Amino acid sequence: MNNEELTRVEEEMIREIEEYNREKDKIRMMLGKIGGQSFSRVDAIVNGIFLTIILTLFTMEITTHFLPSFISLEISVLLVSIKIVIMMHNQYKTNHFQFWVLNSIEFKINTIHTDLRKLKKEILAQEEQKVNITEF
Repeated sequence: MNNEELTRVEEEMIREIEEYNREKDKIRMMLGKIGGQSFSRVDAIVNGIFLTIILTLFTMEITTHFLPSFISLEISVLLVSIKIVIMMHNQYKTNHFQFWVLNSIEFKINTIHTDLRKLKKEILAQEEQKVNITEF
């Protein structure tokens, strides 16, 4: 290989690496939107708020009888129910993303499989032509 070919190969490799990095960043951003590190901070804050409210109600109920027992219990059950709904919504988003990724992978595999079958047919046809040419 001469210098021109090496520089062309290096440029092509650099272009492929840059494309890979762009795709990696794009996927990282999508993952961050549905459950990445920033989401876990928000989730931890929400969990802390819910836990603080429930513990405060429980402590006030035991020590001061601030609210009637059933109202305090109902508020706590409501907060836990809201948290369960939030968790279900987050799981739904995660499942949707996983389905999207698996569907994309399946599409790519089917495309590769179709291309592979075409190449196999072409190779067999070329081998037949070589055999026919050598017979004459």
